[in-house]
Amino acid sequence: MSDRIPVQLIQTFEPAPTKIKARTTDALIHTRSFTGLFRTLRISGAGVLFLLFFGTVWLNWGGRQAVLWDLSESKFHIFGATFWPQDFILLSALLIIAAFGLFAITVFAGRVWCGYTCPQSSWTWLFMWCEKITEGERNQRIKLQAAPWGLNKLLRRSAKHTLWLAISLLTGLTFVGYFTPIRPLAEELLTLQMAGVSLFWVLFFTAATYLNAGWLREAVCMHMCPYARFQSVMFDKDTLTISYDTARGEIRGPRKREVNPANIGLGDCIDCQMCVQVCPTGIDIRDGLQMECIGCAACIDACDSIMDKMGYARGLIKYTSEHQLQGGKTHLLRPRLIGYTAVLLVMIGALAVALVQRPMVSLDVSKDRGLFRENSAGQIENIYSLKIINKTQQRQDYQLSLVDGDGFVLQGKTRLSLAPGEIVDVPVSVAMQSERPGKGSLEMTFKVADSDEPDNNSVAKSRFVAPMNR
Repeated sequence: MSDRIPVQLIQTFEPAPTKIKARTTDALIHTRSFTGLFRTLRISGAGVLFLLFFGTVWLNWGGRQAVLWDLSESKFHIFGATFWPQDFILLSALLIIAAFGLFAITVFAGRVWCGYTCPQSSWTWLFMWCEKITEGERNQRIKLQAAPWGLNKLLRRSAKHTLWLAISLLTGLTFVGYFTPIRPLAEELLTLQMAGVSLFWVLFFTAATYLNAGWLREAVCMHMCPYARFQSVMFDKDTLTISYDTARGEIRGPRKREVNPANIGLGDCIDCQMCVQVCPTGIDIRDGLQMECIGCAACIDACDSIMDKMGYARGLIKYTSEHQLQGGKTHLLRPRLIGYTAVLLVMIGALAVALVQRPMVSLDVSKDRGLFRENSAGQIENIYSLKIINKTQQRQDYQLSLVDGDGFVLQGKTRLSLAPGEIVDVPVSVAMQSERPGKGSLEMTFKVADSDEPDNNSVAKSRFVAPMNR
């Protein structure tokens, strides 16, 4: 008789209940109004960003728009500085710096970028404010949503969408105004003469703002933004995130203010749902850190206000780390954060040096398609086209020359005067005065330098082609 495999009983567990998001029956999130420190910080920060975005585009500098990406002229003006396509490497460096800055702040304090300065969040909060002043507070909006269509509902909804569209149109106009001069663009819009490409892009960004901030809202943060997907990779046990203190808050339950919760076996959480009702993504922070949390701290402000009314200490929901929640200590200085910060500072320093040392004259060299020719003096000669750009805001005089050009002579117009931002194409030739080389191709370096400031110069390499000695 063969041995039988013994049977071992395995304990089974009931599946965890599905979390129910804080949505109303119409599947929309209706947030409640609240006040608090973090709300004040967020409004102040967003106000500064709105002022910069909507105000900077109207500033003038030296007779032109102060900040303008002039696509037709392929140059970017930032107050007194002008950047050209040759300087786009600096833009790439700036984007890399921004990415590392985001990594560093995420390691330190989670998704504070999303909660305080992200355009999607900022415009969504603005649209929610428009909703509040036109449709009322949370309970009023819920009732209005469930009510049948009538004059009151039609007027309130019309007022809300009118404000949304007005803000969206102003946003689209302002954004396009950074690429097309804003004053004539606004005049065309007001006189209904805008057409073509400008009209398309203004309407495109108007529609994008209206849909993203008015309709999609938290769906952008939860399903469309990649940052929500990889943020967990950047967190560690010392990252400051918005967390609910389970040890202090549980067991939840209502009670009268004068009752000591310890005497009735309850924690400090009175289960008022305020933290859920103010959340713009509709989550319950008491269920733990979730991907949908954007770190806006609305739940902290709401909970602190309830703790004040109950006479309890603040901080039931707060910015804290996993280590601190477990009774340990948060380590602010740790290898990953130090590494990101060090790299960030090095890159910022390198960008600053590159900006200071950026040549204010640009030189590009194109060789003629012909290999070489023999001039009237019997010399081997190559033809080149030099493209020179004056990147300064003043007229400049320049001198063309060859670097280490012994045995060669540069022929053509070598002294130039360029207006601010002027681009010229200069045809020149280079003749070889010495004996023919033993190889058919030599490296040739051209140089353009400011006649008054020789340190302001630019060089470019090309090839000189000649027949080989036999």
